Amino acid sequence: MPPSSRLNPPLNRRPVAPPSMVLFALAMGGFAIGTTEFASMSLVPYFCQDLHIDEPTAGNTISAYALGVVLGAPLIALLAACFPRRQLLIVLMAVFALGNFLTALSPSYSWMLCFRFLSGLPHGAYFGVAALVAASLVPLHKRSQAVGRTMLGLTVATIIGVPLANWIGQATGWRFGFVLVSLIALLTVALVWRFVPQDHPRPTANPLQELLALKSKQVWLTLGIGAIGFGGLFAVYTYAVSSMLEVTQVSPQSVPVVLGIFGLGMTCGTLGAAWAADRRLMLTAGIMLLWSAAWLACYPWATHNIWALSIVIFMIGTGGGLGTVLQTRLMDVAGNAQTLAAALNHSAFNFANALGPFLGGLAIHAGYGFPTTGWVGCGLALGGFIFWCLAMVDEAKSKPMVPTS
Repeated sequence: MPPSSRLNPPLNRRPVAPPSMVLFALAMGGFAIGTTEFASMSLVPYFCQDLHIDEPTAGNTISAYALGVVLGAPLIALLAACFPRRQLLIVLMAVFALGNFLTALSPSYSWMLCFRFLSGLPHGAYFGVAALVAASLVPLHKRSQAVGRTMLGLTVATIIGVPLANWIGQATGWRFGFVLVSLIALLTVALVWRFVPQDHPRPTANPLQELLALKSKQVWLTLGIGAIGFGGLFAVYTYAVSSMLEVTQVSPQSVPVVLGIFGLGMTCGTLGAAWAADRRLMLTAGIMLLWSAAWLACYPWATHNIWALSIVIFMIGTGGGLGTVLQTRLMDVAGNAQTLAAALNHSAFNFANALGPFLGGLAIHAGYGFPTTGWVGCGLALGGFIFWCLAMVDEAKSKPMVPTS
């Protein structure tokens, strides 16, 4: 079967590099983004001392990055609708490299807020465009696996990039952790320039056409699945270190190991969910949400034993594969407004990144303890499943009735 052209405009000439190298180049950008997104949380204790702020205040830099993602994804997708995708990927990753390098030079807390916001702007648009390029390289029935391989960069970052950035930050100063991210981003620029095939502006693409994606009820329901359902994972992950230290009472040296186990779970979940989604897309999404809810409900019972906790953390991590499934779903329901819909998936993802920790923090501040973030996460995963049910009902209603003979 020839490369998919029904849902994504095909690249205008045959790529010189094999698809595996193109996907590797795209995944390297995900590796850089995943490293800065998760490692910045682990570097908070170090830069808050240097910038003379407390940890809650330093946490606002994480929110500034997420805000950049939420606003940047749709805005860039609209403004750059007519741009060649290869050129857009290069520009986005160059801006990302600049934002992280400037973060490393931050002279004050206020400047760091600005630079983290700048760093977040290209995040969603990069993943959205990279997913469209990846899907255009393969037959239609292998789209999810191609998108999953692109997203592997983010999951591998939680295994390798985050511990490496944290180690560099401890050994040489937190600023060098962000310099590392900037260097990885520049490497991505070189790889995309070398391996991603050249395409041309799409004459039919325009901001108005991209906005048509927002008229689709299925687009909004799919985004709702991610914005709510993904919040469960973040409700637990954000407070996992505190839970391990205060409830499980493990040594600080054990914490990176358990976090690496979580990253390994995300990697396995991404690969498995992508394979299943190419066979039954929406069924896979529904199963992933119930799977996540079940393991998140196990979390409060597992926090008192490091072995049980490691198993549950791995299983919760596998729920991260839902992102690839929803990315492909948006390709199906967005019509010709592919770029905006693909980018909005990451706005929804970062909304979940804010919602989960917020609700989990409410439970903790109410005196229920760190383990109860598992119950919060379970509720959010089930909330995402409700959106999934609504999407399935709406899809069934919109299908034309087939007359029986």
